[in-house]
Amino acid sequence: MTDRYGPDVLAGDWRVPRNGRSKEVEAETGLVVEDVDTGWCGAVTRVEKAGGMHVVHLEDRRGRSKGFPLGPGFLLDGRPVVLTPPRAAARAQVAAARQAASRTASGSLAVHGAKAKVASGSRIFVEGRHDAELVERVWGHDLRVEGVVVEMLDGVDDLEAAIRDFQPGPGRRMGVLVDHLVAGTKEQRVVEAARRLQPYAAHVKILGHPYVDVWQSVRPDRLGLQAWPVIPRGTSWKHGICAHLGWPHQSQADIARAWKQILGTVRTYADLEPTLLASVEELIDFVTEPGH
Repeated sequence: MTDRYGPDVLAGDWRVPRNGRSKEVEAETGLVVEDVDTGWCGAVTRVEKAGGMHVVHLEDRRGRSKGFPLGPGFLLDGRPVVLTPPRAAARAQVAAARQAASRTASGSLAVHGAKAKVASGSRIFVEGRHDAELVERVWGHDLRVEGVVVEMLDGVDDLEAAIRDFQPGPGRRMGVLVDHLVAGTKEQRVVEAARRLQPYAAHVKILGHPYVDVWQSVRPDRLGLQAWPVIPRGTSWKHGICAHLGWPHQSQADIARAWKQILGTVRTYADLEPTLLASVEELIDFVTEPGH
């Protein structure tokens, strides 16, 4: 007797599509596929991650491009495929991440597994705690590897006395970072006299930056500013900055919290102004010069 209803529809593996089981294919550039839902056919131009998902861009023969969610729903030579991120791109991302991890915040090559050296005789001096914390955040790894200690001066009004106390000489160099070192200022006069101080002059390097405070050496866009505001004379600069940003500034604790918030925006040297970077790098080179 002929079966008028045909074969059993549940016979066999019903999960296999009529065109065959979908296989995974890497979405390599140039691969030509068709989107099942829209019929759009084109070559893969790129795969990117957007909104927590991967998107593949297909360019048709007219040069038009359209993006589709990466995954199932594509045909390759008439057969269903599941597009996956290209492994070459994934490897490149991993390599980039590893390369970034091999760099310190200052951009230099990280030395992994090395113990900090015993402190050398040479030192770098900065004006205050905030300067020291900023230098530590960006150059701390480099300085520990080199065995260079950063000390605080609490201002430069008596810089000559600080130099005499340290007594720089061969194997004991002294680098000094000065805030607001611009022409016509008190700082410039103090520094010019200190640079001539004998018999220490050959073993001392004094550099600075033009900013009123080291806060200003952090790029303003890190705080959502186009530029650091100008604070009127007679107003404490740090208090004025906090007021401009809408932050509490009545007490010293408020100022300390404000600095922590600013310092928290600094991840690498790229978050700092070039003038500060150049001065700190030159001071590090000076105190770590071979033979000294």
